[in-house]
Amino acid sequence: MSAEGALLFARYAYPPNELGYCGPEGAEAMLQHNATAEIERRAQQFEGAWCYLQFIAESAGIADPLDPRVVEAYWLGNDLLSDCDPRKLMRRLRERFAGQHGGTWRMAADRALAHHSFQVFEVYPWARLLPSDGSRIALSVLEQCRIRVGVVHSVDGETASVQSSPLTWDGSRLGRGAVCTETVRWSANGRAFLDRVSPGDRVALHWDWVCDVITQVQADEIESRESRQRQAVDSLLTQAG
Repeated sequence: MSAEGALLFARYAYPPNELGYCGPEGAEAMLQHNATAEIERRAQQFEGAWCYLQFIAESAGIADPLDPRVVEAYWLGNDLLSDCDPRKLMRRLRERFAGQHGGTWRMAADRALAHHSFQVFEVYPWARLLPSDGSRIALSVLEQCRIRVGVVHSVDGETASVQSSPLTWDGSRLGRGAVCTETVRWSANGRAFLDRVSPGDRVALHWDWVCDVITQVQADEIESRESRQRQAVDSLLTQAG
C-alpha cells in the first residue's frame, strides 16, 4: 500500500469524516503521525469513495486502490478515468447503491464517471432537490460537498482566508458566481496534513478545509469535471421540468 496515496486520500476524506457525514467515527486518527495503516483501514469504510477507488484501480490494472494516481483520479481527476467504462461502472453502482434512489445516477448510462463530482451531483439527492422549496439548503450542501478551487489570500493560525467562486442557482440552471472570500481551516488542534499554507497558494477545498496545494493542471481537472456535471444536471432538470 502507498503511504503517499493514503495521505492523499486522508486530505480529502477528513473534512466530511470529521463532520460525521461519511466514514467511521474518530476522524482525528487520520491526523496522527505515521497513520498510514489506520488510513487504509478507515478508507475501506468510506462506502462511496472506496467503491470508486476499487473500480478505478481495477480498470487501470493497478493493484492498490490507494495508489496516488487512483486517489487523484477520484478526488481531482486525471487520465485514469478514460480507462473506466461507464456501463461497467453503472453495474457496480447498482450493486453498491441498490437502496439509494434520491439522485439521477440510475439514468446516467454513458455519462457515469468514477469521480467525486459524479457522486456529489448525481448519486446524492441534493441536485435533484434544487427546483424545490429546499433549494437553498440543497445549494449549500452541493457548494460544500464538491471539491472546489481557491487561492489563499491570508493565513491566521489554523485558518486561512481563501478566494473562490461559489455555486449559484438561478431557478433553472447551476452556475458559478463572482469570486468571494471564505474562511477555512488547514489545521486542527496543531495537527495538519500540510506543513503550511501561504498567501497565493492555489488550493483544493472540501467542506471547510484546505485539502492540498494543487497545480494549475489539477485545478483545471477539478473545474472541467464539475462543469461536465453541472451541464448534465441542468439538462436533466430541464427535461424533468
